[in-house]
Amino acid sequence: MTGLALVTHSTSPRGGMVHTLALAEALQAAGTPVHLVTQGDPAAGLHRHTTVPFTVLPAPDRSGTLTDRVYASIDALTAALHDLSGAFDVLHAQDCIAARAAARVRDAGARVSVVRTVHHVDDFTTPALVACQQAAIVEPDRVLVVSRQWERILRDEYGVPATVVPNGVDAGRFGPVADGYREQLRRSIGAGDRFVLLGVGGIEPRKGTRHAFEALSRLYRSGTRPVLAIVGGHSFQDYAAYREEALAALPGLGLELGRDVVLLGTVDDRTLSGWYRSADALLFPSVKEGWGLAVLEAMAADLPVIASDLPVFREYLVDGRNALLPAVGDASAIADAVAAVVADPELRERLRDGGRRTVPGYTWQRSAAAHRAVYDRLRAGEPVS
Repeated sequence: MTGLALVTHSTSPRGGMVHTLALAEALQAAGTPVHLVTQGDPAAGLHRHTTVPFTVLPAPDRSGTLTDRVYASIDALTAALHDLSGAFDVLHAQDCIAARAAARVRDAGARVSVVRTVHHVDDFTTPALVACQQAAIVEPDRVLVVSRQWERILRDEYGVPATVVPNGVDAGRFGPVADGYREQLRRSIGAGDRFVLLGVGGIEPRKGTRHAFEALSRLYRSGTRPVLAIVGGHSFQDYAAYREEALAALPGLGLELGRDVVLLGTVDDRTLSGWYRSADALLFPSVKEGWGLAVLEAMAADLPVIASDLPVFREYLVDGRNALLPAVGDASAIADAVAAVVADPELRERLRDGGRRTVPGYTWQRSAAAHRAVYDRLRAGEPVS
């Protein structure tokens, strides 16, 4: 039977899950039957409503070690995909845990092909995750990436050819919100008339969070006092020490948790959309990204973007036109970029206008069409270029 399953290890609304669900919906809308398989709380379902058929498997018990949870996730997904394998001939995994499970099912004799999207390669320290990530790059039948930068990295560092299929954004998810809701959100963090910077993705090394904190400290010493509100934070990774050290450094930087830096945690889809429309700029100083979905989402919500001068961002961002791109990991440069956006309404409007011009080039419909072409060539036994 010909069928497609998109597989991910978690229902948490991080970039991988957002990508997976949006892609599934675009494929379904184009007439491609698709089923989403993930792990989480079966009673809670997904983080937002969808008409795509899905299966939520119970997530592993979180009481064990991280290594225990990695292996338990792989085992649970392997068993579930084995039971479902007769319904699908393509298993498209979005993370290393899902990819390892799909490859096990294939290697056990199921007539399935495994596709893997490598969004980026994390700097894991837990051996189980390091091994999972390495194997999940070389085991799939086809590997996709979302940027030319990662195509080059996989080719040069892993010897793996990959096909570039960029991300998309559903601009309709980030439309205007009522003034009352905007005021409610800003009031909930005590922002008052302060400039609100939105951070997306939690506190992680890859997100450059400590550089953002250091930039805020520089701004405060110069008399500019924005508040940084950070959305997200749920992670299956081993970054707890980084998070604790970053937060512990706040008092020494002259910053107060809950006043100058506010942690909003994982929020539902409506609240996330509200924050994109209620903040004054996105601060996204990542030191590594596969693409940066939050940047497209912010631009779709008319939110000015301050990112970082990463090669992957330069694939669709132009400094001063649709974003400001301070040097990677440079707190002084980040502070200067924030100060410019805070002080200059005309700059903010220019960045908004640049974002509006960029967003139409990246739709999930276009991404789905490119994915369908990959699946069709794979089923026909043709090479994927």
